[in-house]
Amino acid sequence: MRAVGFRVNGGVEVLEELDVPEPVPAAGQVTVRVAFAGVNFAEVQHRRGEFGAPDGPHGVDVPGLEVAGAVSALGPGVTGLSVGEPVAAYLPAFGGYAELAVADARFTRSLQTAAGEVDPAHAAALPCVYPTAFGILDDAGRLRPGEDVLIHSAAQLARALGARRVFGTVGSAGKIPYALGLGYDDVFLRDDFTAPLARATEGRGVDLVLDPVGGPIREQSLTALAPFGRLVAYGDLGRHESWTTSVRDLRKSNRTVTGFNIGDPARRSPHRIGDHLTEALRLLATGRIDPGITETLPLAEAAKARRLLETGTGKGKLLLALH
Repeated sequence: MRAVGFRVNGGVEVLEELDVPEPVPAAGQVTVRVAFAGVNFAEVQHRRGEFGAPDGPHGVDVPGLEVAGAVSALGPGVTGLSVGEPVAAYLPAFGGYAELAVADARFTRSLQTAAGEVDPAHAAALPCVYPTAFGILDDAGRLRPGEDVLIHSAAQLARALGARRVFGTVGSAGKIPYALGLGYDDVFLRDDFTAPLARATEGRGVDLVLDPVGGPIREQSLTALAPFGRLVAYGDLGRHESWTTSVRDLRKSNRTVTGFNIGDPARRSPHRIGDHLTEALRLLATGRIDPGITETLPLAEAAKARRLLETGTGKGKLLLALH
């Protein structure tokens, strides 16, 4: 089958089109015939070697954390899904940049929801991103209705979960109109957000900060927290050195720092991932969230999609089309 993968770690130049054997689902797994695959920053880290050297079959790793398509085969013991059924799936072990991908049935959900059927061209943007967003906002961030949130990336789910005001930051002025179009109350440049955010909140700060950037942005975000505010760290896009803070300072200022990594609940609490995906598909079917897809490229242009993501020149969600 056709796939895009890499044999060695490195830049986008190590990605290559491949012909690899079709996967066979084991117990508790399904095979998905992929129509669309989402593009995520963790796949960049995977290729760079931040998760280790390639160790897939035949020495090839195939990226891809989220897909949508149709079930083509069921492994032993799988119930509740049928061959031909349209589905979306989260793939914690990667493999989505291929015509066929094996998924854990616990992380696979039908696109035929009670609120209507979801288009796979939209659903492919959800299986990794939205369970992560639910985990950050609800599980780690403990968001409560009426609270104010600052997000250092484009996201919409906070509003659906009851946030009163949602502020965002972006890396360049050219991205502000796009971010405002997602429904933020205000958007600031990431390199200079503390003063305008303080003005917008009349000096109180926000109740919750979501930070995938790290480094100085994380440090400045602590000062933007309201009393008893929480900061959720869920990435290090800036590739900064390890950041630390003083527990004494946190105690004296009534602030909390917590973290989220989807890989941990995927191992130790897998039902939460499936439940979050089910809810995300429901919200999509009812029009309460928009996946923000800005470009869909053919699989052969996976390297281009990665460049857009790594250089920050793209905006919104990128997908790869497999059909």
